[in-house]
Amino acid sequence: MSVAKRLKLESDANGIIVTHSGTFHADDALAVNLLQKLPSLSKAEIVRTRDPAKIAQGTIVVDVGAEYVPETNRYDHHQRGFNETFDADHKTKLSSAGLVWKHFGQDILAAHMNVDTSDERLALLHKKMYDDFVEAIDAIDNGIALYPNCKEEPNYKSRTDLSSRVGYMNPRWNQPFDEDDLLARFRRASAMAGTEFFDRVDDALYAWLPARDLVVDALKTRKSFEGADPHGRILLFDGAVGWKGHIFDLEKAMNITDDERPLYVLYPDEAGKWRVQAVPVSNESFESRKALPEAWRGLRDEQLSNVSGIPECVFVHQSGFIGAHATKKGALALATKALQL
Repeated sequence: MSVAKRLKLESDANGIIVTHSGTFHADDALAVNLLQKLPSLSKAEIVRTRDPAKIAQGTIVVDVGAEYVPETNRYDHHQRGFNETFDADHKTKLSSAGLVWKHFGQDILAAHMNVDTSDERLALLHKKMYDDFVEAIDAIDNGIALYPNCKEEPNYKSRTDLSSRVGYMNPRWNQPFDEDDLLARFRRASAMAGTEFFDRVDDALYAWLPARDLVVDALKTRKSFEGADPHGRILLFDGAVGWKGHIFDLEKAMNITDDERPLYVLYPDEAGKWRVQAVPVSNESFESRKALPEAWRGLRDEQLSNVSGIPECVFVHQSGFIGAHATKKGALALATKALQL
């Protein structure tokens, strides 16, 4: 947050958050809840209006007013010529939710986590929460299709996303239109959006970030544990770790070359046996960089042990993306042999 914006917000301790009246959407519902997380706006009055005189009185204005002027805390996205994105690496045009998150996200996280704004975790979480939560709201509000080149009818409809659920909280078309009722409905929608958002922040804070640290350690030590592949193509974890959401970004950050990228991940399962999982080609892909050998796929127990030449095997999935062995040593032997085939 710029000094000018911080001073303006702090000088008006209660403040007024202005957004548009009438039907509400996920972007304005979330934007208002996010702003209320800031200490300077935690007790702010919420005004829903399209009256220019009332808009002008707002400490901060979102999703109305036809202005995007960060210096005066005006954050609308409907005006002609608006094409702001989260950063140079993103293409999705921002809605009011994205604008608030772009400009105030790290301050909002700092307030939620009760940490100083210099905390190095904030930048990571700022981007993650945009990618995982806010960007979809921006896209839906701006009418950006998830698959712009797809001309076929979808096999099914999904109306359970946050934008849809917020939309259903508006009055039905044949219900009386009452601004007091709409304000009450908006408050409920905003609270729902905020609750889901900060639940996801907490999940990232207490699960995603700790997993990232473990993946960093595993990448650093992947050539040095007993029996390791000299090229570092096998990752080893001593417990279950959510590694998939980190490995691709960390490979880039750590400048890992293609010939030394991990191909298999070893970890114990809940039954005390050991898994060998093939790394996918991307976080969302079902295709593996190097699936377990075709001759092993769909086999179990003694049959798999005989074919692989490694005793005490448990199974290999028919797609080859994962397998299991009774022991850590055996799982490592499976992964090591798979690298050679």
